[in-house]
Parts: sequence; structure tokens; C-alpha cells
Amino acid sequence: MPIFKKLPWISLLLVLVSCSTMGWVLSETQAPWPFWIVVVVAVLILLASLTAPFLAMASYSSVFFESATKTFFIAVFGAFLFFLMIVWFRLFLDTLLIIAASILARIDFHLAGFKARPAFLITSLFSLAGIACGSVIHRVLAEYTPIW
Repeated sequence: MPIFKKLPWISLLLVLVSCSTMGWVLSETQAPWPFWIVVVVAVLILLASLTAPFLAMASYSSVFFESATKTFFIAVFGAFLFFLMIVWFRLFLDTLLIIAASILARIDFHLAGFKARPAFLITSLFSLAGIACGSVIHRVLAEYTPIW
């Protein structure tokens, strides 16, 4: 039971709640199943990128800036992402909340002495459970909410 005492419960609760808001929004918009899969994969990629060492990420990112053409396309892609951020500000805020909660959980796992793999697995479990809980709670409340 000492592992349960070492877990950063507050950070994991924040990850659970922030991911449940994303599940709620996806359930509210009645997104198709392929979009759900894309969101789940994106969350897992985000969590995996947070567990990767910074030096490894820096070596991978240097590939993008080898030529002027690649740099131009990265700048155009960044401008497009900024446009999407402005247009879908609500979705951007939900995504930013998930990123911030995930970073906080990763820092707390590091301070608690966890290795990268258990931190990724536990955070992934809480993230996916949060998405599922948000969807289930929305569906239950939408089904039993009286229409006045």
C-alpha cells in the first residue's frame, strides 16, 4: 500500500476532472466514434510526449528546422493552429486545461520518485477514465433532466 500513499492524488484528480470536461463536451456535441478515437489517441500522445526526456524531444525537433522550406511550412502550420485557437476558443481552453493538469501530474510524479512508464500508465488511466466519466455523466444527466 505504500504506492497509494506516494501517488499525487490532487494532480490526478485535476487530470480526471479536466479530462471529464472534454468527455462532457464530446458527448454534448454527439461526436462520431472516429472522433472519440482521435481524441483518445491525441491525449495518449500528449501524455507520452510529457514523459519523454526534454533532450530527446529537442533532438527530434531539430529535424523540422533543417531547411528554409521546412521552417516555412512549420510557420504556416503554426499560423493555422493560431487561427483554429481563435475560432474554437472553448475547445482550446479545454485542451489547455488538460495540458496544464497533465504537466502538473508529471511534475508531481517526478517529485514523488516515479519512473516514466508508471507515471505514463497511471496518468493515462486517469485521463481515459475522466473522458469516459464525463461522457457517462452527461448522458445520465441529459436522460433524466426534466424539460420545463
